[in-house]
Amino acid sequence: MRKLILAAGAAVLLTGCVVVVADGTRTVIVEGASDAPRAAGDASWGDVYLEAIEDPRRPADEVARDAARKPYDMMAFAGVNRGQRIADIRPEEGYFTRLFAPVVGDGGRVYAFVPTRTATRETPLAQGLAATYPNVVAMEGALDSMTFPEPLDAVFMVQEYHDFHIPAFGVDVTRMNKAVYDALKPGGYYIVIDHAGRPGTGNTEVQSLHRIEGEFLVREVEAAGFVLDGESDAIRNPADDGTINVFDERIRYRTDQFVYRFRKPG
Repeated sequence: MRKLILAAGAAVLLTGCVVVVADGTRTVIVEGASDAPRAAGDASWGDVYLEAIEDPRRPADEVARDAARKPYDMMAFAGVNRGQRIADIRPEEGYFTRLFAPVVGDGGRVYAFVPTRTATRETPLAQGLAATYPNVVAMEGALDSMTFPEPLDAVFMVQEYHDFHIPAFGVDVTRMNKAVYDALKPGGYYIVIDHAGRPGTGNTEVQSLHRIEGEFLVREVEAAGFVLDGESDAIRNPADDGTINVFDERIRYRTDQFVYRFRKPG
């Protein structure tokens, strides 16, 4: 049965080795790929992630991108867990939605949230995900006023944040981040993955290169009340100098990307 909701306008125990970096303005917990935290309390938890990655329902073209996107590391970094409520913002074809659904299981839920701006093309994709995975709920609405039927453990925004600074999207990013904050449970995570822009570029190359400066993004999200809880270098690529469009075949699927985990205090 297809599920569509028109939107009106977790604290997880983690383990892993960390390195604390003080930059003079805040302390940042930096976690590398091999030290990414995993959901605790189940010695076989890695098998759950692997089962999701090996799920035969995943399209071949998405599986082919796993080496670059490192889904195991991303889920472990975020502590994706059984029974969680997760929102995947602008999932498009559903790369991460398809991974989250088997992991959170029957007792969990994944909200595939499609922005109004792209709903004509992408809502049918979200509805298709809901038809395939019973615990996926298709939603559409305005990003800067999005709400969900229940408090969330995590919100994922993958390679999309920069787009929402493009004027054509008509998004008030400050309000969007506040909407994410309000949607999360105390202790919940806002995971942002995006193509890294060069230092000092801020949001000036979001349309020309589809990149955004990491420090600029961090300041915006922290302004909504979040705490930067960790970052992963699992998909960083120092060979990408940040000067060409992310869709250029010379760098496509190999861009330098930051991975931030923001936490709602509480």
